[in-house]
Amino acid sequence: MSETTSNIREYSVSELSTALKRTVEDQFGFVRLRGEISGYRGPHSSGHVYFSLKDDSARIEAVIWKGVFGRLKFRPEEGLEVIASGKLTTFPSSSKYQIVIDQMEPAGVGALMAMLDERRKRLAAEGLFDAARKQLLPPFPKVIGIVTSPTGAVIRDILHRLSDRFPLEVIVWPVRVQGESSAAEIAAAIAGFNALGRDGTIPRPDILIVARGGGSLEDLWSFNEEIVVRAAAASDIPLISAVGHETDTTLIDFAADIRAPTPTAAAELAVRVRAEVMNGLTETGLRLARAIARQLENSQTRLAACARALPRPDMLLAVPRQRLDSAAARLPLALEGGLRAHRLAFARIAAILQPGELLLRLHRLGERLRSSTLRLETSLARHVERSGAGVRAACARLRVDLLIQPLRQRADQLGALGQRLHGGFSNVTGRRVERLRALASLLSSLGYRGVLARGFALVRAADGTPLRTAAAAGGHDDLSIEFADGSVNVHRPAAGPAPPRPKRSGSEALLPGQNDLFGVKQG
Repeated sequence: MSETTSNIREYSVSELSTALKRTVEDQFGFVRLRGEISGYRGPHSSGHVYFSLKDDSARIEAVIWKGVFGRLKFRPEEGLEVIASGKLTTFPSSSKYQIVIDQMEPAGVGALMAMLDERRKRLAAEGLFDAARKQLLPPFPKVIGIVTSPTGAVIRDILHRLSDRFPLEVIVWPVRVQGESSAAEIAAAIAGFNALGRDGTIPRPDILIVARGGGSLEDLWSFNEEIVVRAAAASDIPLISAVGHETDTTLIDFAADIRAPTPTAAAELAVRVRAEVMNGLTETGLRLARAIARQLENSQTRLAACARALPRPDMLLAVPRQRLDSAAARLPLALEGGLRAHRLAFARIAAILQPGELLLRLHRLGERLRSSTLRLETSLARHVERSGAGVRAACARLRVDLLIQPLRQRADQLGALGQRLHGGFSNVTGRRVERLRALASLLSSLGYRGVLARGFALVRAADGTPLRTAAAAGGHDDLSIEFADGSVNVHRPAAGPAPPRPKRSGSEALLPGQNDLFGVKQG
């Protein structure tokens, strides 16, 4: 079969793809597309963003490079209708065309409001707007933190209002309130204030105010960003949102603890009027002073009434004083009666302790002991005789060889127990000896004989009573002086005839050591 020839040029796949790419880029260098975002999954790991734009009958692939995505004023969301501007090109590897987006904006205010409403519902479902999360403002803050632009009328209005009402320390965290990075700066400022320590060089605010002047929905969009709303909801410091005018509403208003209609109103909510507070304190102080005065007056009146109802002090002590006098009058008689009773008791005991009576009782006890001993010996002899007869009869009935082995075993056990008993007895005896030696050493160190060994002497009376003073020794003629190596008896002769001793009445009490006991002469 003959080959057919053609004058049609042959292209490679790469050449055709390149030609198509050049044609599309030359023909559609810059276009604006209106469509709905579809297949949006967020930035790729490389930072680029891939999704599709579609309408009711067609769709086109779209890509946003990493650098462009960071400059967008808002973030794409699934189902949002947008207007995208960019270059049309092809992707040869998959034989499809796509738009490389340079700019993108929502397709009108209606789209922004729809996205805002969807975001509000989603964050509300997470509980970020719950009333239970709201915090109360402290009544007297010391430091107020303000997150706003450092230039403009907002910060001046707030500072002027705070100065008029209640001057205090203010810390301003400057941020951009509009633009590409404004939402990140606002969220970082809220988190930064919360991260301050209570004892740091920069004081931690007691209240935060996030403020901005009025503007369009696009101008206030930074305060609708999710990062700002979450930062406001997570703030541990009570937060007041003052964004826009009274008719403007942003998502941070729902997450804040209190919403102020204007920045000036936020300052009024944060602090009270100092003059009013001082007047209130003054009035409260006056009321407190009047209340204390009335209370003191009432207490004095009640005290006077109670004092009139009480008897006089001398009347209160009259009965106890009479009981004391009566007891004092009965005390000598009671002492004398007690002394007589004790003297009679001692006399009965002295009569019982006569030598003759004691000897008679000892003789009787000895007779009873000898009689009991004789009976015991007789009974023991009879018991031993009966037991011996029984043992001999039992031995006659038993085989001796059967008893030898158990007896040997018992003898071995007794020997072992005897050794253990001897060892234990030796140990116990040794410990007791050591303890006795320690006590003897302690006695030697604490006893008075150690003092005598150092050259001192102990003076006693004739009855052995220690004498500690010269005045006590002067009343005795016979003394005993004890040294470390023995005792010496000393007799002090009288200087002259002793005066006659006065006779004691029968009722006088005798002191211990006297030669007679209750009038009875002792040998």
